[in-house]
Amino acid sequence: MSTGTPTVLGVPAPQEDVDAIVAFVAGVQDAQQRAQPDAFLSGFREDVIWTTAHGKRLTGLPEISAFTRKVLPPQADSPVTATYTVDLILFIRPDVAAVKIRQRPATRDGGRFLDEVFRGQEDPSELIAAHPESVPGTPTFVLAKDDGAWRIAAAQNTSVIDAETLAAG
Repeated sequence: MSTGTPTVLGVPAPQEDVDAIVAFVAGVQDAQQRAQPDAFLSGFREDVIWTTAHGKRLTGLPEISAFTRKVLPPQADSPVTATYTVDLILFIRPDVAAVKIRQRPATRDGGRFLDEVFRGQEDPSELIAAHPESVPGTPTFVLAKDDGAWRIAAAQNTSVIDAETLAAG
């Protein structure tokens, strides 16, 4: 995960909450990279809603848990993983934040970013079909702070297929 400082907007929030959110997202990245369902699921509220990058809607922790336990463990053997960088945090209230994340596919064996294949291309959309594993994501997490801990209340992951965004990197 990048150590860059995210843009912070909205109501005033202490730096410790910004740092906690960045650390939370780093934990999501780690759990996904290690293909550890329990660690991944620990960051969700019981009443959470989630939409995957492919448009599958999941409602409630039991449904997300069943899906995660099915799809995450096989990822441990994949040569591709992803990194997560917090780009923007919008504090809607002191205890609710919308978090914009840059998700980049990378090789597991060296961290080479696969989405570089699109950078600078006049029409990178033509490369999407040839390199589906290289398409980055742009998740939004809505986090709620309950009992001092940030957890996902709602999330939407979206695959980046906009040609201009892909070309810009």
